[in-house]
Order: sequence, then structure tokens, then C-alpha cells
Amino acid sequence: MNVFVIIVIAAALLLLLASAVRIVKQYEQGVLFRLGRVVGVREPGLRLIIPVVDVLRRVPLRIITMPIQSQGIITRDNVSVDVSAVAYFRVRDAVKSVVAIENVYAAIDQIAQTTLRKVVGQHTLDETLSETDSINVDIRRILDVTTLDWGVEVTLVELKDIQLPDTMKRAMARQAEAEREKRAKIISAEGESLAAAALGDASDTMMAHPLALQLRNLQSLVEIGVDKNTTVVFPAPLMSTIGELGSFLARESAAAAQPKPAATAAIVPPPAAVNGTRADER
Repeated sequence: MNVFVIIVIAAALLLLLASAVRIVKQYEQGVLFRLGRVVGVREPGLRLIIPVVDVLRRVPLRIITMPIQSQGIITRDNVSVDVSAVAYFRVRDAVKSVVAIENVYAAIDQIAQTTLRKVVGQHTLDETLSETDSINVDIRRILDVTTLDWGVEVTLVELKDIQLPDTMKRAMARQAEAEREKRAKIISAEGESLAAAALGDASDTMMAHPLALQLRNLQSLVEIGVDKNTTVVFPAPLMSTIGELGSFLARESAAAAQPKPAATAAIVPPPAAVNGTRADER
């Protein structure tokens, strides 16, 4: 009987000791309540408490990732979009996170949803798509104002997905296509302008050097004959030159065929002498 009592007492002591031992992990802090009052914070390691009298609440200090579910939002320009985000926060004050609010995680989730809806609703659709960085900063700043009183700091907020209506997607696709066509036409017009200026300079050079035009014509013939074409193309200036040359040769041939008139020489006799005396001496 005595042995049984000793065993019972030893088991009770072991249970009492086990209930008095708490282990706080490296990424946690323990908030100690004694008879319902906060008596302090316990750092990581092996901690002893008074059973029944003390209660130790362990609070994680690691960064927590919280997805913000998709919210149906109407932007400032009356476009309906679905926006989802993700928030990252960590506990800075373990006592406040336990005492100031009942469930800090649920509270942050709810206030993050309402803040996301409010901030995005103040922007137009184009601003929502292009200025996500400023929207993230605004959401984080608004959340910090509230959550710091709970001992929690929001480290980062990022918009994760923006869903647009199908009609809006088609309209944006048409707008993007029209913008690309406009830029293509502008680039083509600029190219035509530069090409016209270059051709003007080339024409001035050819006017100063007529032989350059003929060399260019010959180069064009060489380029045409690269692919072994059977068609021979003569540029118009070259044809006019050939025609002028043919006309010149025809005129020369006609002139050479005409008979030349016979040359007549007038023989004037010397003055006659009369009786051995020249006539001019008479």
C-alpha cells in the first residue's frame, strides 16, 4: 500500500513539474499572465511557471504572409475590377498583440480588405494598372496607422492580381493596336522624309557630275542581272542617251554619203608684152 501511495505521489509530482515547464522557441516570445494579470515577457528558452496560477501565451515574431482575397471594386472612372493582394506583417510588441485585440490575424485580414477597396476605388483604371507601387505604399501606410496600436507592423503590401471585364480587355486591345499603328505610320513618314532629303542630295550631286548618273544606271543593270534574268531593262536616261548617239551617227553617215563639189581654179595670165615691152610700161 505504501508503495502504491509513493508511486501516486511521484506521478503527481511529475505531472505538476511537467505543467510548470514551458519551452519558448527562438522565433517566439512568451507573455506571462499570473492570476489574469500580465507580469512580463519571457524570452526564448526553458521557462518555469506556477501551475494553475500562471498562463504563458507564446506569440510568434516571424513575418507572416496573409493573402487578401479578391475584392470587387469600382474605380474612380466607374470600371468594375476584381483586385487581390498579399500582405506581410510581424509582431513588434507581444503584449499588445495579446492584450489590445482578441484575434490580431483576423483583424488584420478584415482591415486589409477594406483598405484595399478604399484605396483602389480612389484611382482610375489606368492609374491602378500603371501606379501599383504608389497604391501599395498607400495601403501599407493606412494599415500601419491602425495596426501599430495592436503591436503589429505591416512590412509590405503588394497587389497580386487585377481582373478586368472581357469588354474592357477587348477595348484595351483595340486601343493598343491603334497606338502601334500610329507609331508605325509616324516612323514610316519619318523614314520617307529622310529618304527624300537623301535623294535630293544625291540628285544635286548627279547634276554636278553627269557621269555619276550613267554609272548609277550601269550599277542598276548589274543588280538586275544578278539573278540571271532573261529580261533586260534599260533606264530611261540611258535610252535617251543611246537615241541621241544614234541620231548623231545617222547625221554623220548622211553627211559622208553626199558628193563633194569639184574645186575650180582661175588661171590669170600675166600681162602681155608688146614688142618686148610690158603693157604697164606703155
